[in-house]
Amino acid sequence: MTSPQTLVPEIRFEGFSSAWEQRRLSELANFSRGNGLSWADVRADGANECILYGNLYTDYGMIADSVKYRTNTMPSNPAFSQYGDVLIPGSDTTPTGLARATSIEKSGVLLGGDINILRPTEKVDGSCLSIAINANKAELIKLIKGITVRHIHNDDIKDVEIAFPVAKDEQRKLVGVFKTIDYLISLQQRKQNQLKNVKKSMLEKMFPRDGANVPEIRFAGFTNAWEQRKVGDLLVERNEQAPMSDEYPLMAFIANEGVAPKGERYDRSSLVNDTVGKLYKKTEFGDFIYSSNNLETGSIGLNKYGNASISPVYSIFQPTGIADSDFIGRRFVRKDFINAMVKWRQGVIYGQWKIHESDFLKIEVAVPSVEEQRKIGAFLDDLDNLITLHQCKCDKLKDLKNSLLQKMFV
Repeated sequence: MTSPQTLVPEIRFEGFSSAWEQRRLSELANFSRGNGLSWADVRADGANECILYGNLYTDYGMIADSVKYRTNTMPSNPAFSQYGDVLIPGSDTTPTGLARATSIEKSGVLLGGDINILRPTEKVDGSCLSIAINANKAELIKLIKGITVRHIHNDDIKDVEIAFPVAKDEQRKLVGVFKTIDYLISLQQRKQNQLKNVKKSMLEKMFPRDGANVPEIRFAGFTNAWEQRKVGDLLVERNEQAPMSDEYPLMAFIANEGVAPKGERYDRSSLVNDTVGKLYKKTEFGDFIYSSNNLETGSIGLNKYGNASISPVYSIFQPTGIADSDFIGRRFVRKDFINAMVKWRQGVIYGQWKIHESDFLKIEVAVPSVEEQRKIGAFLDDLDNLITLHQCKCDKLKDLKNSLLQKMFV
């Protein structure tokens, strides 16, 4: 046993004053390994719950009280979980996939090969041990071996030292805090997913199906059939080229995101000054933009940023008086419209494909009155804002969790 080193966390529950102790993991748990099982063994109707090492990164957090997969396979020397076991994956392609621990609050779960199993001693709460290990990920990262496939072994993990509370009551209180935060994060994620499902349904029902001239769901007061219009009635090309400027800063057009500041990946200004005197296309808020080469992968949509200069490979349009930009942004990224655009694409080599602006403006599309367009666009924008709100709440909770992980553990 190592000589105890007295340590105290920055944030602590009232009523606890005894120093934490620096301990090797081998002093806090007994070590073993999982055995057998691969993805081919997973069955939805399997008789036994199971965890494979790859699941630990993709499906579980620091504490797991339910199991996602099942199997009918029984290895010759099976490893079953006991309540509170701490699981650390033994292999992965990234360090972050290995430098993590999950406490399984369930007994009798089959544990597959390449899982390091830490079975806590009597005075150690397994979930608290899992949280403490995650608070000290840097120590695990130091032990990772390999280049293409990374590995971490029990023999190395055993010697990792962490600060750990002596009182089991304090251990359980710490677990309660992080369980509560995880519950709140899951709650926000569920609300966000529900809203995404509502949005998906509305996108299907608020636009006419193939062959129809009215949608399944409409706002009150709108009864007229949607009319076939040429894109040229709804949009006019904006083809203003000029050097980048403070009023029109250089931006990227990112697939599925739209106009956004150039990231480090795109910023070559520190290597070569290739922007001086170069002409870019101007775009303004509400413009519709597409790239002929990457329509199917999301290089199509609205400018939600504002004044910007972007690459001249993009085609840029502004709405006319009978078009609402938010509606156009929703209608023109639908699969049926993109398929109609692709029919006009010329060229045989990727990178040289082109949908000429004059051809794009000839495409016909069914649209409602501009008043109904505005209603649809505003409704879907409100849904997007709610989805973003829940994502922000979720991100803040995750930040709080990470902060407490550092302040409530040593």
